[in-house]
Amino acid sequence: MIRRTLYKLFEPLLERISRRLANKLILLFTIIIILVVSSLTYISYGMLRKESVNNSIASTSNNLLLVGRNLESYLSGIEQLSLPQISYDEFAYAILHESEDYGSKMYVEDYLKNLYFSRNDLEAVYLYVIKEHKYYYVTKENYNITVRVTEHPPIDNLSWYKRALASPFNRSYQSFVEEAPAAESSVDYPVNKDKVFMGYHRLLRSIVSREPQAVLSLYLNSSVTDEIMKDIPFSTGQHLMYISPDNEPFTVDDKEFYQGSREAGLLDQLTPEKNGRVTWSDEEQKYLVIYDISQKEGWKLVKPIPYTEIYAAATTTRKLNVFIGLLFLVLSVVLVSVTSNRITHPLKNLSLQMKRFSTGSFDAEATVEGKDEIAYLSRHFNKMVEKTNELINERYKMKIVEKNAVLKALEAEINPHFLYNALQAISTKALKNNNDDIVEMVDNLAMTLRYCISGRDVVQAREELRHIERYLALQKARFGSRMQVVYDWDESLMELRIPKLSIQTLVENCIKHALEKVSTTVTIRIEAHVTATHSVISVRDDGPGINEERLEQVMSSLQIQWEDRDSEAEEEDGNESIGLKNLNTRLKLLYGEEAGLAIHSSEHGTQMDMRLPRGGVGQHV
Repeated sequence: MIRRTLYKLFEPLLERISRRLANKLILLFTIIIILVVSSLTYISYGMLRKESVNNSIASTSNNLLLVGRNLESYLSGIEQLSLPQISYDEFAYAILHESEDYGSKMYVEDYLKNLYFSRNDLEAVYLYVIKEHKYYYVTKENYNITVRVTEHPPIDNLSWYKRALASPFNRSYQSFVEEAPAAESSVDYPVNKDKVFMGYHRLLRSIVSREPQAVLSLYLNSSVTDEIMKDIPFSTGQHLMYISPDNEPFTVDDKEFYQGSREAGLLDQLTPEKNGRVTWSDEEQKYLVIYDISQKEGWKLVKPIPYTEIYAAATTTRKLNVFIGLLFLVLSVVLVSVTSNRITHPLKNLSLQMKRFSTGSFDAEATVEGKDEIAYLSRHFNKMVEKTNELINERYKMKIVEKNAVLKALEAEINPHFLYNALQAISTKALKNNNDDIVEMVDNLAMTLRYCISGRDVVQAREELRHIERYLALQKARFGSRMQVVYDWDESLMELRIPKLSIQTLVENCIKHALEKVSTTVTIRIEAHVTATHSVISVRDDGPGINEERLEQVMSSLQIQWEDRDSEAEEEDGNESIGLKNLNTRLKLLYGEEAGLAIHSSEHGTQMDMRLPRGGVGQHV
């Protein structure tokens, strides 16, 4: 269906192009140029895209590897910082006795001050004493570092504390990218989350009993990590995420993008088996996700890059190639047009004369110039026109006369047969009834005869149906109430032009093979409907039908050409199917090979379809 529609749309353009050889040459070379330019553009675009992806993978992977190692070193430094810088025994003793020994308390405060002064990325330092349910914390007030002590409820239900207890390294990391549950935030340390990048919690245990004694918490700002991660090239559309081994985010450039990628399962795909790169798509675009996983703990540094950005250079190159190709195409078409027109000008003149000849101008004469192959064709064309002029005219006239004669002969064969049956019906009616009904029958017969001898070969369906009504009125005299007639004719087909006496031929066949062979009531249905390609007129009865062997003979006889039919064979056949054969031949002469008869018969009756191509009588008449 789509192919047919496209063909109808482009048919006028194709027809116009095909009229001239120059147009065909232009079209040929244009197609070749388009194919060459398109192929080169496609191949170069594909190679550039592949090269761009490989370059992005190589450069970004190396960059992430270097930055990831620096971040890993940074975390190692934080871990070292969280361990006591002096004797662990002394520090543990101070924690155990800080509430009762002033010296131990001062020892702890001095340790926290020194720790806070040791780095510029420490935003706050907390030391929670578990058995006392209080914590020391370092603050900066009026440029002075002050250590304060505050009571605090138990921290057993805090998630970072649970992770530190379960960790074989007695530590845990706390992220501030996502909001913590309200129940947990209410008992956590009062930290300014807008300034803090990470919370590092070190669990201090007793060497003897391994029971937890205190928790040292370091809250780090992003001054150092920003300095490290600025070495990663970053542009609009790209994203950057620093994620812990358990997929907890610590640095993200876009929280919404992180949430969407996590919900879509991107983080689960970032495994060592994927060689540091995966392809992932969200609702908006497709990304090349390059990532580095630290060897020590498994921290992930992830950088999703849109493919549109990777392909930007390749896309620009493709547009430039297309522009150059179009310019080259225009110049080539101009050169090919000029050259083709000079070569094909003599052929154009010859084709014009041949066109005149094909439309019936038998005095066409081509101009002969030069001695090349085109001049040779022109001379022989002129000779052909001269020799075939009289033959074509004579043959054309003979065909017209022959066709008209065949049509008249077919019509003449039907009329005597009908006249014989009609007279027989009148005689039978007169002998049986001896009443005034004969007057009506004679009138119907007169009008029927007038219709039959009219000089028209094709009539409107409305006229043919009126004739059938008169004809069946005559036949009613023979069969009485045994003959029932039903009409189901589409009103839109009343103006349909059909061969004269065509429906009568089909009705006669019903009478011959149904009414005349049984003594019961027979119903004849005359119908007309339209299909996608044909107008179909059907006449059917509910008689005994035609046996299979006889039906096969009739259908075979319909395939024989009128000129090839055997008169002796028809006489031996009893002339039973001559009307159908004549009608089938008339249909094909008037409407072409698409027209014809179709017969279906069974023990429940016979149906005959007269199929006429939609559009009516065409060029066949």
